Amino acid sequence: MKKSAIKLMLMASTVLGTSGLAHAEDVTLTIESWRNDDLAIWQEKIIPAFEAKHPGIKLNFTPSAPAEYNAVLNSKLDAGSAGDIITCRPFDASLALYDKGHLASLADLEGMSNFSDVAKSAWITDDGKNPFCVPMASVIHGFIYNTEALADAGVEVPKTEEEFFAALEAIKSKGNYIPMAMGTNDQWEAATMGYNNIGPNYWKGEEGRNALIKGEQKLTDEPWIAPYRQLAKWKDYLGDGFEAQTYPDSQNLFTLGRAAIYPAGSWEISGFNANAEFKMGAFYPPVQKSGDECYISDHTDIGIGMNAKSKNPDAARTFLNWVGSSEFATIFANSLPGFFPLSKAAVKLEDPLAQEFLSWREQCKSTIRSTYQILSRGTPNLENDTWNASVAVIKGDETPEEAGKRLQDGLASWYEPQKN
Repeated sequence: MKKSAIKLMLMASTVLGTSGLAHAEDVTLTIESWRNDDLAIWQEKIIPAFEAKHPGIKLNFTPSAPAEYNAVLNSKLDAGSAGDIITCRPFDASLALYDKGHLASLADLEGMSNFSDVAKSAWITDDGKNPFCVPMASVIHGFIYNTEALADAGVEVPKTEEEFFAALEAIKSKGNYIPMAMGTNDQWEAATMGYNNIGPNYWKGEEGRNALIKGEQKLTDEPWIAPYRQLAKWKDYLGDGFEAQTYPDSQNLFTLGRAAIYPAGSWEISGFNANAEFKMGAFYPPVQKSGDECYISDHTDIGIGMNAKSKNPDAARTFLNWVGSSEFATIFANSLPGFFPLSKAAVKLEDPLAQEFLSWREQCKSTIRSTYQILSRGTPNLENDTWNASVAVIKGDETPEEAGKRLQDGLASWYEPQKN
């Protein structure tokens, strides 16, 4: 064979070999997120688990600072430089991204069948037709308690409102603990861990929340006023100076063993485990009377979607389907106790306090915070008004009826279904 022919064959084999290698190269998906505190969990647990099952797809987790995330992400999306996978805040911020064409519809994603309507509610169009983020995790509300404090007062975990207030009174009478650690200085906790914690038992969770959105119920109706009546009774059990008590103050009062009960979001679990030296338990919001169905605020917190302009849509959809799996749910929930998977897959948690919160899904009906979907888009903002109304009622500056009327008037001033 002539040298020139051999040279041509070698050149051809080199080109073909290089081409073959190019086709075999891994696809890398870049993930945008504000959860920079999760970086080690992604690098050490989530990414290795996914890549082991999906050779050919690599993940690159690139978080931004939480306070800067929205601005950074919007800038990248507008410039066409954002990653393939977008971590989604709940409700309107992510809906705006979908409406601008930045997030792809996931209506035909197989993994979306693993989630309930409540789980999808934070990342779906108002008509309910197009989900655009896979639900990752929620936080659950209830009450965390110091087991030593309840034993000291000789009380059991309360199941009804009557038992709840009897327990608070017994703890107060004993005098060794502040009955309940919550202040009103920062406002949001009075609504989030107060009104929207106990409220679903009155307005029957999704039934009442959706009726409010449709204009079939009003904030002056009994199911929406009654939670304020309960909050007004909390004042006697919050301890001296609760009006000036900040959120960190409340956390410290509880973890230092000075308060018996803490109206809680499950995100407290990791910090409380680290700082409290006593055994803790948790109970869901007590029902009005024995035999009543219970409801919990199982609030959608974080989701994940696909950049509509991703150059790797097939790989991105493979990853998003995996996020809906029990494998992902188990890894995520056990790595971040208190952030609970939203998929229907059964998950066993290693942390006993987190498992207690999660077990309530089997006993109670789940709902989300009443003000978060649709109802806080206008001015005055219903969410912010619920903060100051909850504080005003606890302090005695406003009656439950006055608070309900003020909130209803504000909502009706801009929200069409509530105007009649």
